[in-house]
Amino acid sequence: MKSIHPFHVAVPVFNLIEARDFYVNNFNCQIGRTSEQWIDLNLYGHQFVLHLKSLSEKTAQIHNAVDGKNVPVPHYGVILPWEDWGKLADRLNKNSVEFVIAPYIRFKGEVGEQATLFLLDPSGNALEFKAFKNIDQLFAH
Repeated sequence: MKSIHPFHVAVPVFNLIEARDFYVNNFNCQIGRTSEQWIDLNLYGHQFVLHLKSLSEKTAQIHNAVDGKNVPVPHYGVILPWEDWGKLADRLNKNSVEFVIAPYIRFKGEVGEQATLFLLDPSGNALEFKAFKNIDQLFAH
């Protein structure tokens, strides 16, 4: 697989300190530039920015049915190497993180076999972290 450029994504949070601590403690994010309104984080080499948002602007979560589970939409995350995903799942379990969808394997033994998990940050932003058994099958069907 050819190398890719880092992505940039900015998400709304209701408490910068709580959100910063969540991402640093669970995903080992390094902190970059900060202000009273936003914090830049290094999320697996990508620029992930937390932007302060008023609680009055909170919106309802939407879900889609996938594999008989309610997948939150929108969601974002990172595709990790298989072994790193396992370590992350273990760390999240040790940190007693509440999952929206607990870690499991999709398409076991099939093309596109992947590990996935879903959780919410303290502001309700949905995250998915996944890994492919064979990364060359990322876009296979």
